Amino acid sequence: MRHIVSLADRVVEATRRAYSAGHRNLAIWAAREFVMPDSKPSPVAELLGLLDLEPIEVNIFRGLSPEGRTHRVFGGQVLAQALVAAYGTVEDRVCHSLHAYFLLPGDPRVPILYEVDRSRDGKSFTSRRAVAIQHGRPIFHMAVSFQVEEAGLDHAVAPPAVPSPEELPGEDEVRERLAAKIPERYREHFLRKRPIELRPVSPRDILNPAKAPPQQCVWVRASERLPDGIALHQCVLAYASDMTLLDTSLRPHGISIFSERIQIASIDHAMWFHRPFRADEWLLYVQDSPSGSGARGFSRGLVYTRDGVLVASAVQEGLMRLRDETKR
Repeated sequence: MRHIVSLADRVVEATRRAYSAGHRNLAIWAAREFVMPDSKPSPVAELLGLLDLEPIEVNIFRGLSPEGRTHRVFGGQVLAQALVAAYGTVEDRVCHSLHAYFLLPGDPRVPILYEVDRSRDGKSFTSRRAVAIQHGRPIFHMAVSFQVEEAGLDHAVAPPAVPSPEELPGEDEVRERLAAKIPERYREHFLRKRPIELRPVSPRDILNPAKAPPQQCVWVRASERLPDGIALHQCVLAYASDMTLLDTSLRPHGISIFSERIQIASIDHAMWFHRPFRADEWLLYVQDSPSGSGARGFSRGLVYTRDGVLVASAVQEGLMRLRDETKR
């Protein structure tokens, strides 16, 4: 059974064919479906463009970052691009887990090279290791495991009862209401349209948050319809999964991600994909942070469909280092 179909087939499977067919594996085909000629690409089309990896040699791919980004590469982008690269070396199998480490901040001004090691091809499982390289140094590496479709024992814990996404304010509405309070250097980034829509179940003041339990639930989805194909939807969820986990670790400390008091960054990230899903339909991201210590926050997340089906899990440890006030 083929798992990558339609436009998603071009996004991922074309990587495997590029060497003989001579064309690029990019979501550029999908982006053309989302925008009219000469029009500005939508946020989702731009996201698909980030998944547009150019095969430049066997097992080596090149990815770009969004235009205009100058600070550092978003961790979810590297996760998603590395997964696309790994998928580009696999036939007829679906990712069931990935384990990644962020080694250095990514430079958004230059391309990222992804080198994939074909560690093992077994009868049921396939293992890959993807390394992201910039300026001659590895900035990230990720182990990925794929499996043939297989039936077996099945169970899952139920999700919590929460309001539906339609009962919560939309992200654009929230941003417009808060725009005047956002520091000017962050305002343009804060107000820009995004490919991923988030609706927190219990929103809090993002500038002056009160201390709260280290738990939160967030509805998440791609802001436009995506092409079919589980591989593409896994890559989009990997991108989105890095957006709010570290925030959960900050909740009990009453510290905003915009605060100058703290330095934050992803250290590692792991995901398990349990069942098929669509990333363009509402998913409930149930998160908690059991521990914060040693300037690190440890967070976990369970991802459910709105029907209560557990489709993925994520775990992350992130840096949350208080800055020395005397050195500022």
